[in-house]
Amino acid sequence: MGTVLTQDQIVATVDALPIQGRIMLRLLLLRYLDVTAEDVLYMASDRPDPRFQAGGKPITPYISQETLQGIADRVSQYRIQTRLKRERIKLQIDCLQHLLARNEALVTLASQLLAARFALTPEAVEAVRTQARTSVPKPALRELERKWELSEILEDDYRKERIGLELQRLLRRIEADRKRLAQAKREFDLANASPLQDHEIAHIWGIPAGSLAARKTKYLHQYLQGLQARLAASPPALQANQPPVDLWRETLAVLAHSPVERSASVYDGLERTEGALIEKLTTFAAGALPEDLEGRFWLSLIQESRHQAEYGSKAISVFALQRLLAILNDMDISNEALETNLLARLAPTPKVSATEGGAEPAPTEAQLSEMGQHVLKSFIGESHPDLQGRR
Repeated sequence: MGTVLTQDQIVATVDALPIQGRIMLRLLLLRYLDVTAEDVLYMASDRPDPRFQAGGKPITPYISQETLQGIADRVSQYRIQTRLKRERIKLQIDCLQHLLARNEALVTLASQLLAARFALTPEAVEAVRTQARTSVPKPALRELERKWELSEILEDDYRKERIGLELQRLLRRIEADRKRLAQAKREFDLANASPLQDHEIAHIWGIPAGSLAARKTKYLHQYLQGLQARLAASPPALQANQPPVDLWRETLAVLAHSPVERSASVYDGLERTEGALIEKLTTFAAGALPEDLEGRFWLSLIQESRHQAEYGSKAISVFALQRLLAILNDMDISNEALETNLLARLAPTPKVSATEGGAEPAPTEAQLSEMGQHVLKSFIGESHPDLQGRR
């Protein structure tokens, strides 16, 4: 049974803490809560002054703008890092759910086509589905294309074999996408339940680990007490039959249901050009990407950082996942559209006879390019009679 804890109660309890407690809780929950300018100013004045450690005294009573900007930059760095990870995983879940829905509809459609249009028995269709894991698609496709080019197979038989191979490919992709979706959901739950680590808070605040641990213990206790008091003040009807719960875990669970922020991402160089990326994303969404390239392309979409990147470099944006989700949302998944696209994609290559193709074009005379003419002139000289139009 869940509690009646709400996000407003969490925020109100954090705001009621002393300023050190507010900062500590906002940093711990930086994935959901924002650090204010007042918090940055307090952290700048609260951190140890190295001049005292060296035996001197501060000369200037004010805090430099450089110090404030450094703390604000570190807060922004960790905020973007944590929230971008949450957005990336949520985009993976949304894309995989769309892909699974479309591919499952295509599997149903392909099975119906094999049974109704090509008169396969239910046992034969089930045999095709059973062989999906063990089939080797590339040799079968090459053999099918060879038979079609040599006119050893009729068009209806070609379509029947081709739809059977496509059905097996869709079943394999559904199985892979289900595993990816389960892993993405586990990573999403783990990311939502993970507060900011102690060494990350110390990097932002600039205080020793001992002081940080003492403050964290103190203000977590105050936060949980304040939250318990707010829950105790709720109406008695809402308190009935409520078992004891871990309020800190419940806090993370409630905040995990908050909407995922969408960042304004820009193209970051994947597939070399933006046009090539959009084209490949469209092919991937339509299921026309070769099977051996699908896994590698998906891994390139979900990676968080580049290999051999420098420490502190910017994370890869979610531009590709955002565009993929937009493409999937715009796709028509009605039965009529899916059947039209499936039959058009699996249609045999039309054969062109010698009479339809016409005579071969006459070979054109090779022409020297401008650079070639320059090299030729440099070898034979400008005064050569052939270059002046005289024999």
